[in-house]
Amino acid sequence: MSKVAVVYWSGTGNTKMMADAVEEGAKSAGAEVTVFEAADFSDSDVNGFDGIAFGCPAMGAEVLEETEFDPMFTSVEGALAGKKIALFGSYGWGDGQWMRDWEERCEGTGASLVTESVMANNEPGADELSACSALGAALA
Repeated sequence: MSKVAVVYWSGTGNTKMMADAVEEGAKSAGAEVTVFEAADFSDSDVNGFDGIAFGCPAMGAEVLEETEFDPMFTSVEGALAGKKIALFGSYGWGDGQWMRDWEERCEGTGASLVTESVMANNEPGADELSACSALGAALA
């Protein structure tokens, strides 16, 4: 059984909805899943998981949330080489540049993005939630 972490930050609840769908998808594919809010995850947790789904909405000028999520993600980047990861998040403006920047950042760590990232414009609909479930299954 693979072990999957779902690590997210959500301000409005949209990214949390997505995290719940990722968790459900990974569990349905047979994984043991642990869900963390960003403040509760650190580099010492990375090696305990076969795959990690990271979720964060776009903030400000299409950047990761700067108070909790980005500092946590910066602290774990060095431990992601060779790790299976996937990304998801919501946005309310722009065109998803924050996700493209984040994917590029992850590729620079040597992590393996196992599936397409999932973005939801504002509240995720059925299509985005289904894609999040598939994202979780891909990590499992």
